[in-house]
Amino acid sequence: NSTPNEVVDLILELREKLTATGLDAGPDTIGWHLAHHHGVTVSRATIARYLAKAGLVVPEPKKRPKSSYIRFAAAMPNETWQSDFTHYRLTRPDGAPGADCEILTWLDDCSRYALSVTAHQPVTGPAVIATFRAAIERHGTPYSTLTDNGLVFTTRFAQGGRTSRNGFETELARLHVRQKNSRPNHPTTCGKVERFQHTMKTWLRAQPPAATITDLQHQIDTFTELYNHHRPTAHSHTEPPPPRSTSEVRPV
Repeated sequence: NSTPNEVVDLILELREKLTATGLDAGPDTIGWHLAHHHGVTVSRATIARYLAKAGLVVPEPKKRPKSSYIRFAAAMPNETWQSDFTHYRLTRPDGAPGADCEILTWLDDCSRYALSVTAHQPVTGPAVIATFRAAIERHGTPYSTLTDNGLVFTTRFAQGGRTSRNGFETELARLHVRQKNSRPNHPTTCGKVERFQHTMKTWLRAQPPAATITDLQHQIDTFTELYNHHRPTAHSHTEPPPPRSTSEVRPV
């Protein structure tokens, strides 16, 4: 019952190619690609074992185990949308550092679906409102939003909380959408969108440097398509094709 050598080679080849392109290359992702693109079903544990045997997994004995974390996730799509923005620096054609940009993300808390990912110079209050409205047009109105306490999202800490609502807060009130904000210095509250940004920037670093904000947006659109439709998801309703025998493995 041992795994055929050609399947083991395919596991290692997928690991190398996914890593080189800046995409996630863990056992779940490799297993998804095996099932969807090669018709081969291999368990997560088996894939992890061969990755470790090949020296492609770095042991982290001091890392906090996942079981020690308390998980918070919306039970249904559109129950909560998380949002955040991250900095990104363009690169001039001569290789010198270019202008600073910011990438704004709207992510569904339940499905982890990237609803909207856009580049700005910089992210402003009107940009938050515009992307929020555009996401609503495509995906419907969420029950609630979850963000940090950036001024583009809330003014509750500005001037001791004595200021009026900003434009985004006014828009949420108009639509009867509940606003939730993380406590200061608690980034794990918005951990899903933080993790998405980390994954996105890892992929961007593996691509040719973007010289303009238009180039950057094209790269972001490509990544969003890969992230939403070409990887395993906990709430995916798409079943992989029927597995073929392991003797019919196609090249990557």
